[in-house]
Amino acid sequence: MSAAGAQASEKKRILIAEDDPAIAVMLTRILRQDYQVIHVADGPAALARASAEPRPDLLLLDIMMPGLDGLDVARRIRLHPELKKIPIIFLTAKSGPTDVIKGIQHGARSYITKPFKLDEVLSKVKKALNTK
Repeated sequence: MSAAGAQASEKKRILIAEDDPAIAVMLTRILRQDYQVIHVADGPAALARASAEPRPDLLLLDIMMPGLDGLDVARRIRLHPELKKIPIIFLTAKSGPTDVIKGIQHGARSYITKPFKLDEVLSKVKKALNTK
């Protein structure tokens, strides 16, 4: 394996489930500097990709997505014995107190509301992955 291939395989994997292409591109550009990034645009694809090998080390989920919303994806992930320990960060426009409570109840490690600051996203990703 080449040095670049070995280095890429050591990077933590982040699955971004985001249906807004502009947000997905921005997050991917920023996060791929330090992580392997996989992007999907809907809930069913997020669930399928989270279950596939190699598994992601972190899920960054929008709540309002086609097919299955992020809360349903998180609930199903938490019920799966091999996936339930994957940290989840919600990144969503749903900013009401009950929305945040629902997100935490569905297993989110963090809940970030849009519009967001990239520094906040990076900080919470690093914390969830226990990276420096």
